[in-house]
Amino acid sequence: MVAQGVLPNEITLISFLPCLQGQECLTAGEMVHGFVVKLGFDANLPLVNALVAMYGKCRSIASAKELFDGMAARTVVSWNTMVAMYEQNGDGVRAIKFFHRMLSEKVGFDAVTLVSVLSACTRSGALETGKWVHELARSHGLDTDARIGNVLVDMYAKCGEIAYARQAFEGLRKPGVVSWSAMISAYANHGEPEEALNLFSAMKDQAVKPNSFTLTAVLVACGYSGLVDEGLAIFNSIVTDYHISPTLENYACMVDMLGRAGRLVEAYEIIRGMSMQPDKCIWGAFLGGCRLHGNLELAEFVAKDLFQLGSNDVTFYVLMANMYFEAGMLEDAERTRRTMKEMELKKTAGHSLVCTSRERRAIMRPLPNKNQSGGSMAQVLDYDRWQGQRIVVTDAIFH
Repeated sequence: MVAQGVLPNEITLISFLPCLQGQECLTAGEMVHGFVVKLGFDANLPLVNALVAMYGKCRSIASAKELFDGMAARTVVSWNTMVAMYEQNGDGVRAIKFFHRMLSEKVGFDAVTLVSVLSACTRSGALETGKWVHELARSHGLDTDARIGNVLVDMYAKCGEIAYARQAFEGLRKPGVVSWSAMISAYANHGEPEEALNLFSAMKDQAVKPNSFTLTAVLVACGYSGLVDEGLAIFNSIVTDYHISPTLENYACMVDMLGRAGRLVEAYEIIRGMSMQPDKCIWGAFLGGCRLHGNLELAEFVAKDLFQLGSNDVTFYVLMANMYFEAGMLEDAERTRRTMKEMELKKTAGHSLVCTSRERRAIMRPLPNKNQSGGSMAQVLDYDRWQGQRIVVTDAIFH
């Protein structure tokens, strides 16, 4: 367009900017921003909002905030863009803090705002804050909005509040596939597989088409309840009847379900028949099944291929070392551990969100090593007081 000598207007640029997503598009986005300034469009509020959103989607958080802070005027859309940016980039705490700033500056909010804030609560495990936002939505007549209803079901489900999730689900006039899947997943992951499968049947009765997330939830339910044949039948029926292409997560659930049941050959055949390259979750589920049922021979057969193909995933080495140890093959266990050390493979520190009535902590827990003394060391990175709940992000906790 530009090569033809036709200059874009504001509408053209607003339409084009959402196409730029990911860090690889940042340079192009910066060029468009420069173009906007050169053409004198930098006072156009919708266009500046689109630029802020672009920087967020290109993961240039600092640039987005700098542009937002420099705006002469802002609308609710401007603020919503920032809240959504933090949430979508995995920083739920900052998204919540930004919403707090919105309220303190009396900007106002809408359903779009609350969807992002509730998603941030889901991501960061801030259940009490989520409940407060739910009440805020109710007091402003926004709780009947389908988008808010869907995210409420998801939030309560993922935070383990099944009764609240079901209440929010029942309050939806016409639940969509997202809400059905979230509710099924909640039951499946919290020890109520029969309820999950009953809900799946009700979903089909309501002619709601399942998706790959639904399939994952149903397979988890079947795995927990030992209904392996039913799980296989559901997997095949969803693929054939609804023409859903299974995802890696779907295959991982199938392999895990079969592995737990000791049907390791069937699990291996499913992996061999996949139309895509199996990832570490799938192989990890398979090797986990081998360990559960003591099938060292099959585990060695698979692990040998993985190691020869250059896999340096520490999970596989740890699984094999543990299997050798449990089988009394101490030399092989030590050899595997030695290989890990030579390749400088280490387990990544996990983290947990620990919630109390007064405090929420994100805690990193690396494995202790011989050079670490007892006691504890903690570095507080960030904290905030939010509706009486102290939010603490803590790193490097050793016990």
